[in-house]
Amino acid sequence: MSPDAARPAVSHRKLQWIAVMMALIAVGVVISGITTRQSEAAQLRERADAQAVVSVAVITPARTGTSATLDLPGRIEAFARAPIYARVSGYLKSWHVDIGGRVKTGQLLAEIETPDLDQQLLQAQAELASAKANAALATTTAKRWQALLANDAVSRQEAEEKSGDLTTKLSVVNALQANLDRFQALKRFTRIVAPFDGVVTARSTDVGALINVGGAPGSELFVVSDTRKLRVYVSLPQNYVSAVKQGSKARLTVPENPKKLHAATVQSLSQAISAASGSMLIQLAADNASGELLPGGFANVSFDLPRAAGALSIPPSALIFNKSGLRVGTVGADGKVQLKVVTVARDLGSVIEIATGLSADDRVIESPPDGIADGDAVRIAAAEPKADAAGKRERGKD
Repeated sequence: MSPDAARPAVSHRKLQWIAVMMALIAVGVVISGITTRQSEAAQLRERADAQAVVSVAVITPARTGTSATLDLPGRIEAFARAPIYARVSGYLKSWHVDIGGRVKTGQLLAEIETPDLDQQLLQAQAELASAKANAALATTTAKRWQALLANDAVSRQEAEEKSGDLTTKLSVVNALQANLDRFQALKRFTRIVAPFDGVVTARSTDVGALINVGGAPGSELFVVSDTRKLRVYVSLPQNYVSAVKQGSKARLTVPENPKKLHAATVQSLSQAISAASGSMLIQLAADNASGELLPGGFANVSFDLPRAAGALSIPPSALIFNKSGLRVGTVGADGKVQLKVVTVARDLGSVIEIATGLSADDRVIESPPDGIADGDAVRIAAAEPKADAAGKRERGKD
């Protein structure tokens, strides 16, 4: 065979090998792509399954101590507050104390000019003088007729008529004297004075203003308040009525100075539950010699309440409330949710005391997600020991 004949055969074999290699490479690429896709799909399924399992934080119910703190809003009022109204009509002649001024008992606050009352007083004096003159004449006449009757100069009937006329005129004198005394008493009300030691907290009149006899809210001329001691009113929920007694101690804080604590004592309880709010109104007394507390303001009132030893508490965020009632989500040993029905002993604001439904070893979901159901698989993101966050917060508060 010539060299020229062998050369095509060799070239043909090379082409076959090249084709086989190309086919193998193509098959390898296809197999690699399929394997990669399967791996990525498996990873995607794993990530999807992992994301489908809700991650939750769990806590263990804290065993509370022997005391708890109950925080409630309160309203501060002056221990004594007197709106001062006008008892006579006229015009304001002058005022002597402005708002914020401290006054003593009987101190002059304002004077009212009463031209109408002055004329009525003069008329009453004139009528009384006339009645007294008539009574004096009737007295003389009655005495004369009694003397004539002793001598049988007049009849007994005529003498008794004169005596009756004297009695009538004396009665008129007494009536007019009482009327004059009334006008004189009203005249004394032209001087507006402080009823007790305190502070003028309102003034709603000025010189020349028309003054009418008042009594309706908003028509007071001044308001005097005794702020050396204050009353604090708090609506106590019915659940805590048995824990707060007369003489119980409390602490006050006000928004303008939240770090300063003021002592207060329960002075009285209304002994009735309001049907509208389900609470009892209680009154506390607080000393305010420094003047730091302002009447009419808001206060946060903290009570120290006794607590049953060994009671369990959880944060309010752990509660689930829906049509099925009040429940708490717990995580079982199998990593699935168990919803337990609980009853609340007391709501202390930062923590909730649980009466029934939980045990000390339960792993409680701190903030259950919406739609969580019994039997759902969950993943625990973080678990805290017995000294959980709720317990820490509560002990810090105690």
